[in-house]
Amino acid sequence: MPVEAGQEAPDFELRDQHGQLVRLSDYRGTRNVVLVFYPLAFSRVCQGELCALRDEGDVFSNDDTQMLAISVDSSAVLRRWAQDQGYDFPLLADFWPHGEVARRYGVFDDRLGIALRGTFVIDRDGIVRWTTVNAIPDARDNDEVKHALAALA
Repeated sequence: MPVEAGQEAPDFELRDQHGQLVRLSDYRGTRNVVLVFYPLAFSRVCQGELCALRDEGDVFSNDDTQMLAISVDSSAVLRRWAQDQGYDFPLLADFWPHGEVARRYGVFDDRLGIALRGTFVIDRDGIVRWTTVNAIPDARDNDEVKHALAALA
């Protein structure tokens, strides 16, 4: 079952596309976090979604908000994908133990071994304030995420 609004967001530590450690708790007290789980790098729907997030970067990554995108891909794969697509936000590798963070958030598909399209808006206190989970083939609606962020202001 996915983490629900009102619950404390499970903390994690993952490596980004540059090999740097990123901890969710590093943003506590300073920034809201938009946490985006997606199935796989280089896939059509995932690329479309992340390009849309990239193109609206000032909404999802700014002085008040940090976007973090997570998949089960390795850091090396994520580095190449970020270079190819111009992603300048952290792409986090939930590679090993395979899908551990996605499992903790309740968005891991055990049958396929990848994450569902889970989105979690987390406030500065580390509390999930809004969430939605889309099936693997269904792209998320960024306008819904924008409304959730606006509600935190």
